[in-house]
Amino acid sequence: MSKDSRKITDWFDSELRRAKDEFTRLNKPETPQHIGPSSPERQSNADRANTTSSKLRSKPDSKSLPLSREQKTPSQLPADVTARTEKEHTPAHREQTTRLASTGTASYRLGVDVGGTFTDVLLIDESSGDFFTAKVASTPQDSSIGVLEGIERVCNSANVAPSDISHVMHGTTVATNTVLTASGAKVGLVTTKGYQQVLQIARSYVPGGLGGWVIFNKSDPLAPLELTIEAIERLDAKGNIVTPLDEDALQNSLQALANEGIEALTVSLMNAYASGIHEQRVRAIAERVMPNIPVSISSEVVPEMYEYERTETTVVNSYIRPVVSTYLESLEGELNRRMNNVQLHILRSDGGLASAEAAKATPVNLLMSGPAGGVSGAIWIAKQAGFSELLTFDMGGTSTDVALIQNGVPQTRRETRVADVTVRSSSVDVRSVGAGGGSIAYVPELTKALRVGPQSAGAEPGPAAYGKGGMEPTVTDANVVLGYLPADARLGGELAIDRKQAEQAVTIVAKGMGLSLKDAAEGIINIVNENMFGALRLVSVEQGFDPRDFALVGFGGAGPLHANALGKLMNSWPVIIPPGPGVLCAYGDATTRVRDEASRTFVRRFSETSNDEVLSALQELATAAAQTLHAEGVPETEQTTLYQIDLRYAGQGMQLTVDVSPEEFKKDGLDGLGKRFDRMHEQLFTFSLDTQRELYNLRALVQGRESSATAQRLPEGGGDPQRAVYAQTNIFVHGRDHGAVIYDRSQFRYGDRIVGPAIVTEMDSTTLILPNHAGDVDPVGNILINPINV
Repeated sequence: MSKDSRKITDWFDSELRRAKDEFTRLNKPETPQHIGPSSPERQSNADRANTTSSKLRSKPDSKSLPLSREQKTPSQLPADVTARTEKEHTPAHREQTTRLASTGTASYRLGVDVGGTFTDVLLIDESSGDFFTAKVASTPQDSSIGVLEGIERVCNSANVAPSDISHVMHGTTVATNTVLTASGAKVGLVTTKGYQQVLQIARSYVPGGLGGWVIFNKSDPLAPLELTIEAIERLDAKGNIVTPLDEDALQNSLQALANEGIEALTVSLMNAYASGIHEQRVRAIAERVMPNIPVSISSEVVPEMYEYERTETTVVNSYIRPVVSTYLESLEGELNRRMNNVQLHILRSDGGLASAEAAKATPVNLLMSGPAGGVSGAIWIAKQAGFSELLTFDMGGTSTDVALIQNGVPQTRRETRVADVTVRSSSVDVRSVGAGGGSIAYVPELTKALRVGPQSAGAEPGPAAYGKGGMEPTVTDANVVLGYLPADARLGGELAIDRKQAEQAVTIVAKGMGLSLKDAAEGIINIVNENMFGALRLVSVEQGFDPRDFALVGFGGAGPLHANALGKLMNSWPVIIPPGPGVLCAYGDATTRVRDEASRTFVRRFSETSNDEVLSALQELATAAAQTLHAEGVPETEQTTLYQIDLRYAGQGMQLTVDVSPEEFKKDGLDGLGKRFDRMHEQLFTFSLDTQRELYNLRALVQGRESSATAQRLPEGGGDPQRAVYAQTNIFVHGRDHGAVIYDRSQFRYGDRIVGPAIVTEMDSTTLILPNHAGDVDPVGNILINPINV
C-alpha cells in the first residue's frame, strides 16, 4: 500500500473510532438493537455490508482529500440530496445502522473466498437474512492469515461473537497455486510392472493449432521416472487376479523410495478401477515402510478406466496433498481456538462443499474451487430474484470466467485443467479468457491493429490509473478516460484513481492509431468486450443454447462496468448486477451445500445389461457417497441424490454425461436414458444415430439440504432514486459525450428505476448503465438492466 493510501486509511480509522465513541456517549443503549427485515430503519445490502464501506462513505474534509473535477459540491446538488449527504453520510450515522446484536442463539454461516489480491468474507444470519462483508488484503505467504483477519473484521462489524458462527465455508486457491507455482510435494509412484513410463508416454495431444508442436515444451511429470517403481502384479479388466502381488519385492522397492526422501506416494495399478484389492495391499505395506508419508491410491481417488488419466489425477492428488493438509489443519486449529465446534467446509471444483477431512484426503477436487464460488453465488442470488436460466460473467483484473446455468444447475465437465495439468475430476464448466481490468492494450508496429490482452499489468504495478508505477494502457485506464470509472472512486475502499496517469497511458494507443484520446479508449473497451463475447458464445451458442433464453449475471470487480455492453452483444436480458458483485464468490461459499460423489467404470451396451443391474450399481454408489454426509451429521431426510451416466454410441471414443434422478431412472429405465442422450447429441452436433448405445461410467452424487439463508429484502422506495444521487459527470459512448448521474448504491430501495446513462458506485465495484437502458432495483437489491423501447 502506498504512503498516501495508508494515510487515507489511518484518517478513516481515526474518524470512525471518534464517531463511534461520540455515538456511544450520546445514545448509550442498554442493549444493541437488531434491525430486522420489517424495520423501517433497515438498510440496503451494500450500506450495511462492509466494514471498509462504512469507512469509505465517511467523506474527509476538503483539506484532507481534494475533490475530483467530476465531484459536485453540496451547493451544486439538489437541496434534499444536500441535506441527506450531511446527515446520512457521516461515520456516526453509518455505525448506528450497521451494528447488529449478538444474541448468543443465532446461527451464522460464514463464507470466505481467497483471491490473488483480496480475501472476501461474508457473514450471513440464517434466521434474518442479514449479512455483512469484509474485504482484506490476501496474504499469499499464508492464506490463513488473511482469512482470520477477515473473520475478525466482519465479526467486529456485525457485533457477532465468533462462537455464534456454526459453519465456515471456504473457497481456496491453495491447491491451484501449488500446481501453478510448482511448489508441491516430492512424489513417488507405484505402477504395474511394464508400465513404469505411463506418465512419460501420456497422450498424443499438443495444445495449440496445427503447428503447435513447433513451440510446445512438454512439462516434466509431477512424479519423475527416477521415483517410479514397478509392482509385480496384474488384474484383468474384470478385477480378477491374474498375477498375485509380490510383496517381498515391493517392500524392497518401497524402502528404496523412502531413502530418496519422497513426501507423498501414489499407487496406480493396471485395471485397479475394477478392483482395488492390490492397491489397498500396496498402501498397507507402504504405511509400514514409510509411516509418515501420505498414500493416495487410484481406486479411491478416481476409479475409472484409462490408466494415464487415472494415474495423472492420483499423482496430482499426492502432489498437492501435503500442502493442502498443512494449510487446512492450521486453519482448523485457529478456528477451533476462536469458535465452538465450528464446522469447516471447503468448496469443491464442482460447486459443492467437502468436509475438511475429505478435502485433505482428495484435494484434487479443489483445483477450481475459486471460480466455482462465483458461479454458486450467482445461482443463489439469481434464484432469490426468480431467475434460473443464466449466463455468468465474472470479470477480474487478469481474466474473465464465464459459465452457463440451466434450470439453476451449472454445466459441469469431467476434466479439470490447471496450467499443463489435466485431471479427471468434476468441475463447473467455466471458460476463461485473458480479458480483465488489467489487460494491456497495444498497437503492433507491423499491423497497426489494436490488440487487448492477454498480457496483464497484474496487481503490481497494475493499471496506470492506480498510481503505483504502471505505464502501459489497460482496460481500467480506458474506463477512467471514458468516465465510466469516476476519478473519485476508491477501489476496495482504499485505492484512489489517478485520471491524469490513465490519460497519459491511453495516449500511447491514441498516437499509435491516429485517433483522439476518447476514441482510442472506446476502441479498447469495444475490443475487450468482443473478446469476452467470444467466451460467452463458447458456453452458449457453441453448446447448442440460444443466449436469448438466458439472463446475464455480471459480477467481479470489473464485471458490472462491462455487463450492459455484453448484454447487448448477447441479446441476453435482463442483465443482473447483484448486490456486492465484487464479493459474490463469498456468497457462493456461504450458501452452497455439502456434496460427495462416487463413480465406477461400467462398460456395457444397452443390449448387454438391464435396468435392474444398472439401478443396483447406481444405488451402491449412492450409498457410498452418502457415507460422507452421514459423517457430517446430515440426516438422510435432508439428502438428495442425482445419477450421472456417461454414454456414447457403440464405437465412439468420446462420451456425454446425462443427468437423471433416481425416480426418473426407475420410471423410464435405459430407454428413457437413451432418448435423453440422443437429444443431447443432436443439440451439440445437430444429429443423432440409430445405433447401439453404450454405458461407460456410472456416478452418484449426493447433496445435503440447501442453505436456509435468504437474501435480504429492501424497503420500497417509490421508484425515484433521487435520494441516491451524489454527483453528475460526462461519459463517452458511441463517439460522443453524454451527461450521466452518479448514484450511491447503498441508498437504493426496491422499485427504484435508474435510467441510463448512469454510473452506480459501491465499495467493491462500479456499474455502468448505458444510454437507452434502465436498471430496476428488485426486492433483494439486484439491479435488473433492460433496454428501453425508444
